[in-house]
Amino acid sequence: MSESYSRTDKKTSLFGLQVHGPVFFTSASLILLSIILTLLYRDSASELFSMIQTQVSTKTGWFFILSVNVFLVFVVYLAFSKFGRVRLGGDDAKTEFSTAAWFSMLFSAGMGIGLLFWSIAEPVTHYLVPPLAAVSDVQAAQQAMNVTMLHWGFHAWAIYALVGLSLAYFTYSRGLPLTIRSVFYPFFGNRIYSWVGDVIDIFAVLATVFGLATSLGFGVQQVASGLSFVLGIDNGLVTQVSLIAGITLVATISVVSGIQRGVKFLSEMNMRIAVGLLLIIIILGPTVFIMSSFIQNTGSYMSHLLTWSTWGESYAQGQWQNSWTVFYWGWWIAWSPFVGTFIARISKGRTIRQFILGVLIVPTIVTCLWISAFGSVSILEVMNGNTAIADAVQNDVSTALFVFLETIPFTEAISVLAIVLVTSFFITSSDSGSLVVDSLTSGGKISAPVGQRIFWATTEGAVAAVLLIGGGLQALQTATILTGLPFAFILLTMCFSLHKGLSQDFKKRKEAEKANSTAIKTISHTTDKVK
Repeated sequence: MSESYSRTDKKTSLFGLQVHGPVFFTSASLILLSIILTLLYRDSASELFSMIQTQVSTKTGWFFILSVNVFLVFVVYLAFSKFGRVRLGGDDAKTEFSTAAWFSMLFSAGMGIGLLFWSIAEPVTHYLVPPLAAVSDVQAAQQAMNVTMLHWGFHAWAIYALVGLSLAYFTYSRGLPLTIRSVFYPFFGNRIYSWVGDVIDIFAVLATVFGLATSLGFGVQQVASGLSFVLGIDNGLVTQVSLIAGITLVATISVVSGIQRGVKFLSEMNMRIAVGLLLIIIILGPTVFIMSSFIQNTGSYMSHLLTWSTWGESYAQGQWQNSWTVFYWGWWIAWSPFVGTFIARISKGRTIRQFILGVLIVPTIVTCLWISAFGSVSILEVMNGNTAIADAVQNDVSTALFVFLETIPFTEAISVLAIVLVTSFFITSSDSGSLVVDSLTSGGKISAPVGQRIFWATTEGAVAAVLLIGGGLQALQTATILTGLPFAFILLTMCFSLHKGLSQDFKKRKEAEKANSTAIKTISHTTDKVK
């Protein structure tokens, strides 16, 4: 299969680049066109982005909700089905990373900047404006935590698990290139090397670039707010764009260094800093309350999971869900080619059951602890009369983290640590995303020329900057929804394709075992006759 891909792949060698022409040039052209149009029509871009997001979310919100629930049910089914014992890469495949290192990289890749940005702002927002009518402040607080954990819990990780497992299986067990098109081999056969595969990979590139741009936009706004809080630097648009330029430069240096020296080092550093920050909040904050709320929030989230995950705001006919749940599902779907590819690359040698349960359970537990430590304490502060956090969330969500840190001892030192962490996540997301997009646009090459890595690292920064200029958070959210929608269809098809591929291999395995058993019996019978 790999040889077939090499023969039919439309490789282009130009100025030292080694790219798959249709995917590279089409994706780059569409991204460039979006940048030009946003800059040309900057004055009307914000209004246009708002209108598009409202229309898409209103008309297709039900589809996002249904799709994400299907993804979760499907991967849980695979984990406990007969396919759960299948080992990625074959029966003799060995794991490349320890379990602890694997879990660390999962969490670092899956959430990063977004969790830092929203872990305070989202729970407080939902507390102040509950999605459902709340009789008391306590009920409003619990609603807020349930919804926040819904957005960051099992459903988000199920999307990553689906894409990561599909890529790992078809790459390591079937020997196909590490591109999204390979997942559809059971459906299309060698046609994945035609325009059909090109279209799939183009959508994957667009979803990855705009999904990353959303996270980078959130991250740079938070870094700017942190610098304003600690050093008094203006956190306006000029500062944000300057930060994007500077951090993209560092990310480019990292991506040129490669995975082992650049990406791996930063990912490991991220986790150490993140764990350190979490422990600081737990120890210096209201420790007993944090641990108690963690247990309560997790239990409430689990017990209300079915209700909240299928709620569609049908009778209320409001816009709350379009701005939150639908946006999140589009965001995670848009991120899934990037995170899924990364998870696939580090998961060779694990069984399907180990993979799915590992991706779903451990990161979700850590996420629930993080949200409880930051979000629950913030809600408690607001309930006790701390209006500063509520004002920050309502006026500028990027400042919420730093206003919250004022309630913790050693505020300035911890704020500096938070800025370093956000910046580090920014860099890691950019360089990891560049490697993934580079792989998609070069026909599945694991290590492409340096020039291509620089091109995509720069492009991601440019898209984030232009979207901030053209419409701020509204533009970022709209780009995510628009790229996530078509890719949701691809992921639904991916479920069928993965199941078909696993079924084919399982059938061949059973036939081979039956043939071996028959051969052994025949040999045994012949031996008995000779005797």
